[in-house]
Amino acid sequence: MPELPEVETVRRGLVKLIQNKTIKNVKVIYPKIITGDVGQFEQQLHGKSIQSIGRRGKFLLFNFDQGLTMISHLRMEGKYFVKSSLDPLEKHTHVIFEFVDGSQLRYNDVRKFGRMQLIKTQQVKEVSNLAKLGPEPLDNQFLLADFIQKLAGKKKAIKPVLLDQTVVAGLGNIYADEVLWLSKIHPLTPANKLSPAQISLLRQQIIKELTAAVAAGGTTIRSYTDAFEHSGKFQFDLHVYGRQGQPCQRCGTEIVKIRVAQRGTHFCPNCQRVTK
Repeated sequence: MPELPEVETVRRGLVKLIQNKTIKNVKVIYPKIITGDVGQFEQQLHGKSIQSIGRRGKFLLFNFDQGLTMISHLRMEGKYFVKSSLDPLEKHTHVIFEFVDGSQLRYNDVRKFGRMQLIKTQQVKEVSNLAKLGPEPLDNQFLLADFIQKLAGKKKAIKPVLLDQTVVAGLGNIYADEVLWLSKIHPLTPANKLSPAQISLLRQQIIKELTAAVAAGGTTIRSYTDAFEHSGKFQFDLHVYGRQGQPCQRCGTEIVKIRVAQRGTHFCPNCQRVTK
């Protein structure tokens, strides 16, 4: 699943490719991608211009004129391609936004899990999936005191807590494993057993790691590409995710993979020991 760095990379690419373009028509090929009435979705976007493209956590926000916003979640394998209307349609393309200049924004999704919802811009913060999101992983938003307070009330293991988007927005399975390794915290450590010093280090690593991943264009493990159809480069900088059976880059101990909260989880059993 694309995590914050991948979604942010897609957003930046789309800003360069389609911002300020005006929609001529919309064609929904697979209706279940759309939350709400498909006919209204197609009709309401006719003639609208894309004023800006934002992001909140893993959600893309396409802001149109006349106070409309499309909320888009890529889920597992959603992608956006910008093509000429003369180009052959790719397999697994489910929604086509055609612009007046003859170009098209195509939504492609092998698993068909992605979702789009059109709402009034002024209501974006009221949408349940967005309203409950935690802070963005930025120094001025992801505050240490708030992080300490949230973890103090969590008895669950730290790994699933980090995946809970209400604690901090944008972390997924890959980067959760990475920041825990960087912080020398075992993924099964109860969140409320972490010391203030450990939490402070974890916060710093979350901010640093996601910032670095954005700069590298995200991580491509299987099929992720950005809006220019380029793969990310951060997979070459991963320390623990996907490295089971390989030596830890810090101590040489073999990296182990277990399941935590039904998610494959990678860690070093020597560097990352459970806090008791």
